[in-house]
Amino acid sequence: MDGVARRESSRSTTEPDIRRRARNLLVREGQEAVTLRAIAREMGITAPALYRYYSSREELLFRLSEDVCADLSAELTASMRNGGSHLDKVFAVCRGFRRWALEHPREFALVFATPTGANAGEKTAPGERDARGHPERHDELGRVFLRVAGPLMAEGVADSPPASLPDELRAGLADSQRDLAESFAAEGIEIPREALSAEAVYLLLRWWARLYGQVALEVFGQFPFDVSEAGRLFESMLVELATESGLH
Repeated sequence: MDGVARRESSRSTTEPDIRRRARNLLVREGQEAVTLRAIAREMGITAPALYRYYSSREELLFRLSEDVCADLSAELTASMRNGGSHLDKVFAVCRGFRRWALEHPREFALVFATPTGANAGEKTAPGERDARGHPERHDELGRVFLRVAGPLMAEGVADSPPASLPDELRAGLADSQRDLAESFAAEGIEIPREALSAEAVYLLLRWWARLYGQVALEVFGQFPFDVSEAGRLFESMLVELATESGLH
């Protein structure tokens, strides 16, 4: 084996080990504990040696979020494979998302509660880097969303009646329609044109806002009062959303 082959072989075994240890640290101690120095200490090497694999802590966290999102995507996609009606699949995905978030609170926080721009509220397009040159962590999360929402949106065209869309919101959703269409096309996901109507996008946003809102409040323990039956509250929310959407 020549020198280049040995280096490639070493990299193929060392890099997964770095990410495995990083994820273990994340789960055990939280995102702040995931540092190149801590990982190097566990591996018995110097921190500078890790820079051959990752240029910064931010890059490592980005790659770690890719791993987390890949697992989440697989779990949510599997939740739809049991068949049933369109509504059954929608409910399965929503329940799967809540279950995963409660079982993986620190991974949830890494992916769903970490600002991606250099400044709070800063937005960047998928594939871009932030002001410090770090990769944007929302790329893989966006792909999870597309892979899961795409089939549901395409199937829902026949099953979902048009949502009632306030006139004042219609013009503002045009950008969202265009961005979604471009993102689906970039991922090679075919979506019927009618599935990306302003009404469909409005419905999607309402579902996501309610779903993410309750799950985040539950994961982070941020309900403003004691909620002893969060599961029942979640199920009630799903039924309300389905009824409002004409699916139930």
